[in-house]
Amino acid sequence: MHASFSVIHEDEHVLVLDKPSGLLSIPGRGPDRQDCLLARVQACHPEALLVHRLDMATSGLLIMARSPEMQKQLGHCFEKRRVRKRYQAVVIGDMGPAGRSGLIDLPVRIDWLNRPRSIICNDHGKPSLTEWTSLGPGPLPGTTRLLLEPHTGRTHQLRVHTLALGHPMVGDPLYSPSDTLLSAPRLLLHAWQLELHHPVTGQAMHWEAPLPF
Repeated sequence: MHASFSVIHEDEHVLVLDKPSGLLSIPGRGPDRQDCLLARVQACHPEALLVHRLDMATSGLLIMARSPEMQKQLGHCFEKRRVRKRYQAVVIGDMGPAGRSGLIDLPVRIDWLNRPRSIICNDHGKPSLTEWTSLGPGPLPGTTRLLLEPHTGRTHQLRVHTLALGHPMVGDPLYSPSDTLLSAPRLLLHAWQLELHHPVTGQAMHWEAPLPF
């Protein structure tokens, strides 16, 4: 049984949740993949509607709407990139001292022959942009903790972008060398911070989910 979720923020319009790693955002195919964050939240809040997703292996902040109109407004915020998302990750190798930063501008597409993987593809990939900043040594020897801020939302974008730099994420079953999976029981990627202007009040909102690694 997966760990349950935590509620970070609740008002009459939105729910902000901390999804655990290993839990689907929405139901998958088959009777064994019906347990998911959406189902658990709807058991307490039947009106809750999904706005965006996190990969099953990724933990952290996920926002849900409490009405169809709010779902539409929040979806528009994500579509127009009015939501600021920051992640923390631990990657293999040395990406420099704390404060070193860079920009990854590499097009990403689904690898149709090896789904659910994605790949860098200059010919057919969609524009994909990620800012990264080193936060110094990671919690495991030979690793670096990164702050990652995606400016686009491609499937597995952060995982594929750090891999393209030669620094796969620790514990990644899809993109890391198999021997590194032994060093972490889960993917070390966490949706850490979320910022937006509340669609109803206009207030600048900032949420943060405690780091699990």
